[in-house]
Amino acid sequence: MSLHQATKSGPCRLIAVANQKGGVGKTTTTVNLSACLAEIGRRVLVVDLDPQANATTGLGIDPFAGGVSTYDVLLQNGTIPEGIVPTQIENLWVVPSTLDLAGAEIELVPAFNRERRLEVALAAVYSEFDYVFVDCPPSLGLLTVNALAAAREVMVPIQCEYYALEGLGQLMRNIELVRNSLNNDLDISLIVLVMYDSRTKLSAQVASEIRSYFGDKVCRQMIPRNIRLAEAPSHGAPVIVTHPRSRGALAYRELAKEVADGALARVG
Repeated sequence: MSLHQATKSGPCRLIAVANQKGGVGKTTTTVNLSACLAEIGRRVLVVDLDPQANATTGLGIDPFAGGVSTYDVLLQNGTIPEGIVPTQIENLWVVPSTLDLAGAEIELVPAFNRERRLEVALAAVYSEFDYVFVDCPPSLGLLTVNALAAAREVMVPIQCEYYALEGLGQLMRNIELVRNSLNNDLDISLIVLVMYDSRTKLSAQVASEIRSYFGDKVCRQMIPRNIRLAEAPSHGAPVIVTHPRSRGALAYRELAKEVADGALARVG
């Protein structure tokens, strides 16, 4: 299906998916939530801003295939429309990352308008989509700042483990800095609890602590620890393709319905 054949259903929600801790389910949530929103008819674009390109490969796209990548968009005068690639999921597209992006943090330092390059680039396609998810690298450098400057919302996946809140204070301070200097509209709107293990008291305690702190920003649906979720990236597809009846697939489908409800939307 071409980019212009599906019908857009509402105002675009531009969401940066951020957590500077690695291995917290950030890319897993980006890939699978995007796929589930596309499955229920929303038009979704994933922008892979992580040099590891895990969202790119997780959606079945070869980062070495050539074409315009997010690196080209930020530093080589490439455009987002040139970089958009369809995935195997109807209504879901991706702007892929490549390893070239690893040097972008340094290359952006002397660049003109360095914090707003992604924002300017996304303006060309903002009206085409219901959701744009920007998968950030696990750091708080210029790539993440570009995502935060462009977004209206921040989604933070937090694992239900002992060190869950480690580094979260720094992320919140950086979001506040970006809000004050670059983007008045930015807000943490979605906290997603991932890697939840119902067999342990620790998971329940961490979930309770996060809910008491963030209130209704925490999604009701939690994502369980699930081997099928862990296996899906090796197949280059979201879990709803590889194991559609697994607990992980069902959880992300429920999360997509919750997000699509609009109750948690921060649009205005």
